[in-house]
Amino acid sequence: MLTVAVLISGTGSNLRALLDAAAHEDYPARIVVVGADREADGFAHAEAHGIPTFLVPFRNFADREDWGRELADQLRTWSPDLVVLSGLMRLLPADLVAEWSPRIINTHPAFLPEFPGAHGVRDALAAGVDRTGASVIVVDAGVDSGPILAQDRVPIRVGDDEHALHDRIKPVERRLLIDVVRRIATGELDLAAASAPSR
Repeated sequence: MLTVAVLISGTGSNLRALLDAAAHEDYPARIVVVGADREADGFAHAEAHGIPTFLVPFRNFADREDWGRELADQLRTWSPDLVVLSGLMRLLPADLVAEWSPRIINTHPAFLPEFPGAHGVRDALAAGVDRTGASVIVVDAGVDSGPILAQDRVPIRVGDDEHALHDRIKPVERRLLIDVVRRIATGELDLAAASAPSR
């Protein structure tokens, strides 16, 4: 059984979907802890499923590296097989990424490498394209630049604003995330092989 730690910053809608999937006996992964960088509404989903939580408030630390060291200590306490970023709106320090890579994955509301960064949905609309998407990637030292594990397209409709488009992307993100975690757990997806440099 694959053990998973999930890190959030907000409402944790992807977390909720992953918790619901993991509640099924035939799903081969279990969430063992949920952490956050601030008081997050998503903790309620963890508590409803009886999952422990921890808080490492970014504001309590001098810099990102100090915060990252405490976050890494918390993760080591739980020794998860996989770390999932579920709306964590904070770049992880390089040392933490190096320690856990390639066992850290993240979702992104765009068809990477298109529209990386914190405003992928807004940037797609501003670019005037007719489609965007959702991706699940391995986290590396860059910004949304890691190996792509899964992605799917989402059309942009006439009249879409950022909220409407994001609402259509989110279910695709959840579906992809649940499937990627399942494939990692069953061995169908090898993170080390997926992250190996291409020759």
